[in-house]
Amino acid sequence: MENKRKIRFGKVISDKMDKTVVVAVDTPWRHPLYKKSIRRAVKYKVHDEKNQCRTGDTVRIEETRPLSREKRWRVAEIVAKGEVADIKPEEIDTQETGAET
Repeated sequence: MENKRKIRFGKVISDKMDKTVVVAVDTPWRHPLYKKSIRRAVKYKVHDEKNQCRTGDTVRIEETRPLSREKRWRVAEIVAKGEVADIKPEEIDTQETGAET
């Protein structure tokens, strides 16, 4: 039987849950009357079995059976690792006020 599962590409916007990430999938479409390009973003809760995804990663997600009330997708692969700086809130405060000695 042929694989009929839907596949989407998106960016991880949250990885704070255990074994779950939130992925935003952008879909561009053209308005039928005004011909303006509009970008529509849909957020999916996606199952990440090994907790490998981090915020900013680009992933390929695949449709699967219902895993919980809102999870119907799983991470198929991590396409590209994201560039997210790990800055603590204390470091931001010291940068704004100047170097404290």
